[in-house]
Amino acid sequence: MRIVIIGCGKIGGKLAGVLSDEGHDVVAVDVSEEIATRLSDRYDVMSLQGNGATLDVQREAGVDRADVVIATTEKDEANILCCLLARKLGAKHTVARVRDPAYSGQLDYLRDELDLSMSINPEFATATEIFRSIRNPAAGKVETFAGGRVEIIETRVREDGQLAGVALKDAQRVTGVKLLICAVERDSEVVIPKGDFVLKAGDRISIVASNREVQELFRRWGMLRRGNMSVLLIGGSRTAVYLARQLLAARYGVTVIDSDRERCLELTDLLPGANIVCGDGTDPELLDEEGLRDFGTLVALTGDDENNIIISLFAASRGVGKVIAKVNRTELAEMASDSLLESVVSPRSVCAGYILQYVRSMANTEGSNVETLYRLVGERVEALEFLAADDPELTAKPLRDLHVRKNHLIACIIRGESVIIPGGSDEIRQGDHVVVVTTENGLDDLRGILS
Repeated sequence: MRIVIIGCGKIGGKLAGVLSDEGHDVVAVDVSEEIATRLSDRYDVMSLQGNGATLDVQREAGVDRADVVIATTEKDEANILCCLLARKLGAKHTVARVRDPAYSGQLDYLRDELDLSMSINPEFATATEIFRSIRNPAAGKVETFAGGRVEIIETRVREDGQLAGVALKDAQRVTGVKLLICAVERDSEVVIPKGDFVLKAGDRISIVASNREVQELFRRWGMLRRGNMSVLLIGGSRTAVYLARQLLAARYGVTVIDSDRERCLELTDLLPGANIVCGDGTDPELLDEEGLRDFGTLVALTGDDENNIIISLFAASRGVGKVIAKVNRTELAEMASDSLLESVVSPRSVCAGYILQYVRSMANTEGSNVETLYRLVGERVEALEFLAADDPELTAKPLRDLHVRKNHLIACIIRGESVIIPGGSDEIRQGDHVVVVTTENGLDDLRGILS
């Protein structure tokens, strides 16, 4: 597909790299000549320096022939204008990044009136991912499928845990829970394991199960830790506001620390149910004074990746049960994930994942479309939910008779209200929601799992 990306900062630049790697014809537009040049040097994209909110630049970028125009500049209004012009020029689909909370209540109206195909709010999407992780305190990361009925959770195999030394084929018998371990990271290597794979202490594993079975698993492991529902947020950013509102609605106690006095006054008005503290959230003495050890969860949401990592490591050393760090830079996120931190969230990755899911869905208009897409294990694994179409190559056949490609795994089948952790005798039927896990990128059709 021909894709034009206008505004190639953190999110736009990441999208340009991911989409070009998947073989799309990408045109990257940015007002900064330095950014445009860097993208064309780093990726197989055509770059263009200019204001993407003008007709001349959009015509030069070939927007009239574009399958998708994605506007991710720093200004919401510019993104909306870019998409409006793109539709007038003939672009088939448009996606706008809209960040300001003031627009959050009218996004549906904007999409309808301006013919936006999709809008994405990175801060809200990030807050929602963090909220899911807080609601599942024993998991490092939680992704949901089929409207929340199925979860993929990331956790580590403990030295004294049930799964250390257990072959995957025996995992259900040992745990007493219907689950599937779909990916394992060991010594920086990631594999889609087979049944004879034996787990070791320290392995980071991704588990697929229904929401109910996940809760039962953690209950049996004694890892629910739901007693302490107090959360400390370091940094009063937009993400913090969205997250605090979700937490307060779920009856969590919320404290926000921010160093900017004017922002603290704003937060007092925005979050009437929260405790707002004006101070330096990177100061260990202040954190101890605020009772750091008494919080069930700490989330580091400052604008500085390094500070977020340091704050999180300090909180972990103080015994805080759940610690989450917002880290944007890919190399730092990977480093933090390899340390004591179990939960690292990257807003640019979250946002890119949503847009990538949309692009994959459009790439396939006849087969089994992508419904949901998540990137796991430091973005080295993809988990995709497909709505199965009627396909004689796939449907109404025992799974054991399907020739599934290497590094692809049918992890779960959702049929109506039933969640099926599949065995060889199970089959895919038209209308099923099918979760596939793979270490390869670019899968946009369920049939693509076949060799």
